[in-house]
Amino acid sequence: MKRRTLLAGVGTAAAGSVAGCTSRLFGGSPDDVVLDPQSDQLADSEDLAYPAYGQPLPSFELPAPLADETFDSDELDRTALVTGVFTFCPAECSILLRQWATVQRRVAAAGLTDDTYFIPITFDPERDDAAALRDNAESIGADLEAGNWLYLRPETPARAKAVVEDRLGIGFERTTESDRLPGYDFTHIVVTLLVNPDGVVERAYRGERIDPERVAGDMERVVAAFDDE
Repeated sequence: MKRRTLLAGVGTAAAGSVAGCTSRLFGGSPDDVVLDPQSDQLADSEDLAYPAYGQPLPSFELPAPLADETFDSDELDRTALVTGVFTFCPAECSILLRQWATVQRRVAAAGLTDDTYFIPITFDPERDDAAALRDNAESIGADLEAGNWLYLRPETPARAKAVVEDRLGIGFERTTESDRLPGYDFTHIVVTLLVNPDGVVERAYRGERIDPERVAGDMERVVAAFDDE
């Protein structure tokens, strides 16, 4: 894997609606990405709260309790999907991760299990213990035995804030005023980062209803390009 210099971090402010014209993105494709500029990106990458097309994934180390290991983003050597979730989420997180499980099956059918990672990071470590993460995998249809689905669990809520919001720019806030989960819910943005094996973001898909065929196809193209190096 090529070593790279990572950004110090990203801002936490949510991006506005359309804050820029994506046709201005880098004036073309950066040298360290495989895919063309993302046509449905909301704004120029530097104007978004989270790392987007052509930007490095910030550094972090977090426990992967179901795999009994620690994941270091600087040692990433596969094409990966990364997001922030909480497993008690009754709507958007469950919808998103079910789509991820579909992508996992599609890349497996293409023989790319060992070339990919699926990395949901919980920002609710107080409730998302190992048992809750395992229950979530079963409910959404993720294949833990494949070895490429890694739930990451920060040690504390403060650590979750530092990594998921401050570093990755995936904003979230705990709230006690919620009709769907009275007393303990989160408001949060929903974004999936597609990161190449050099740790550079190829895509930032917004929302929980991603297109599994599109995402799987993007992953396959990135894997193929790095296999050809």
